[in-house]
Amino acid sequence: MTTVKKYLSLVKFSHTIFAMPFAMIGLVLGLVSEEYAHQANPSPWWRTFILVVLCMVFARSAAMAFNRWLDAKFDALNPRTAIREIPAGILKADSVLWFTIACSLLFMACTWFINPICFFLSPVALFVVLGYSYTKRFTPLCHLILGLGLSLAPIGAYLAVTGVFSMLPIFFSIAVICWVSGFDIIYALQDETFDKNNNLHSIPAALGGARALRVSELLHLISAACVIAAGLYGHFEMLYWIGVAVFVGMLIYQHSIVKPNDLRRVNLAFMTANGIASVVFAVFVIADLTIRHALACC
Repeated sequence: MTTVKKYLSLVKFSHTIFAMPFAMIGLVLGLVSEEYAHQANPSPWWRTFILVVLCMVFARSAAMAFNRWLDAKFDALNPRTAIREIPAGILKADSVLWFTIACSLLFMACTWFINPICFFLSPVALFVVLGYSYTKRFTPLCHLILGLGLSLAPIGAYLAVTGVFSMLPIFFSIAVICWVSGFDIIYALQDETFDKNNNLHSIPAALGGARALRVSELLHLISAACVIAAGLYGHFEMLYWIGVAVFVGMLIYQHSIVKPNDLRRVNLAFMTANGIASVVFAVFVIADLTIRHALACC
């Protein structure tokens, strides 16, 4: 295995599929906004697009690598995670830490080239996405902190384009918090016993599998409500609502295939259902925004 493949495996690069589509929604929301239209000398959209993508890759890579470095001891004890790169001896812990530092600095460097507000807020973003790794040691609300980290994607991308906050990307960010927290609870069902035995905190360890799934369902209900509220607030049209139907359908689907006493399809719910939910939803939202903007400019 090449070094590049080792690090791509370390940071689970394929999981970028969760937050990146919502970053693209925030980006396009910014590009079609009045704030962007009224800028005296706006940056070319392609330049901002490249910088936003790089920020997403570097921030997420830093967060995942730091999590693997910090949790290496627990990963080695857990049969499910013992094959990860550090406990398996594929990568050295010190190398992973240096990789984390490099990605964090590159993330901040990219924000410098975007605009001042993104640069000044970059340490806050890093504090959230890196700090998440500590939360399982003291609170079962760790899932919400993970959701908070990924929820920075639509707001951050919108700020990158406009330099200001707006209510619509905030709706999408709240949806992401609840969506990610909900499916992370489902994923954590696999480690309920391990977490209890090792004094680690999670919703399944605190409440048990059945009640944890009820919490996940509630969070996903709130997430669905947020994307519906965003559609009404933003006066979206048919394409958007098709995207909402797919997104909500995938939320319902993943809860239909995971039961407290049957975790065989957790990975199907975690990766496949949520990957489809984010990508398809983003495609329809961006299509709706792009078509409406083109028609308004005619």
